Amino acid sequence: MKFMIVGKASPETEAGELPSQELVDNMHAYNESLAKAGVLLAAEGLYPSSQGAQIAYSGGKASVIDGPFAEAKELIAGFWLIQVKSREEAIEWALRVPVPPGHDGIGLDVWRVFDASDVPDDSMPAEEREREEALRERLGADQSQGHPDA
Repeated sequence: MKFMIVGKASPETEAGELPSQELVDNMHAYNESLAKAGVLLAAEGLYPSSQGAQIAYSGGKASVIDGPFAEAKELIAGFWLIQVKSREEAIEWALRVPVPPGHDGIGLDVWRVFDASDVPDDSMPAEEREREEALRERLGADQSQGHPDA
C-alpha cells in the first residue's frame, strides 16, 4: 500500500524561512531511515504558496489564481510517499517525523494513495489495465534515467 505523509505549512514556511540546521539534519536522518527500511518512494519540500498557483473551475471554465494563499494551515510544505504493508505502519512512520519547534497544532496528514493494483482485475477492461501498466513502467524508466520530464 502506498501512503502520502503530508507536512502542513506554517507561517515560517510560507514566509520562505529555511529550517534550522538541526531540523535539516533530523529530516535527513528520518529520510535515511525510511530509505534504509525500503519504504521511501519520494520525499520533497515545497516552495511557499507565493510561488504557486491554484486552478479554479466555474461553469466549465478554468481560471488561474496566483499565490500566496491566505490560510497557511490549509497548505502543505512537503510530503513523503511511502510504500508499506498497512495504514498502521504508515502512521507509525508519520509519528517519527521530526517536529520543528513551535509547530504545535500544525500536524501531518496521512493519506492512502490509490493505485491501479487496488482495482479488482474484473472491474477494469484489459486494454485499460495494460495502458495503465505501460504508463507506470515508462514513468519508472524515465525516473531511473533522470528524465527531465519525469
